[in-house]
Amino acid sequence: MENNLLDRINALAKKQKKQGLTEQELQERDNLRKEYLKQFRAGMTNILENTYLQKEDGTLEKLHKK
Repeated sequence: MENNLLDRINALAKKQKKQGLTEQELQERDNLRKEYLKQFRAGMTNILENTYLQKEDGTLEKLHKK
């Protein structure tokens, strides 16, 4: 899904540079960007939830959300 999403976003970006986008294409681009950011943030959250810092004494401390 992510590759298809990026491919379509890139195709719309190229088209915008060459000839511009219709109102429908602008809406599609905005929706695709929002979906991509949603997936990216979910992936980063998953990574950060499984990240630990090792202190000098050898103990592991889980990262906390600020």
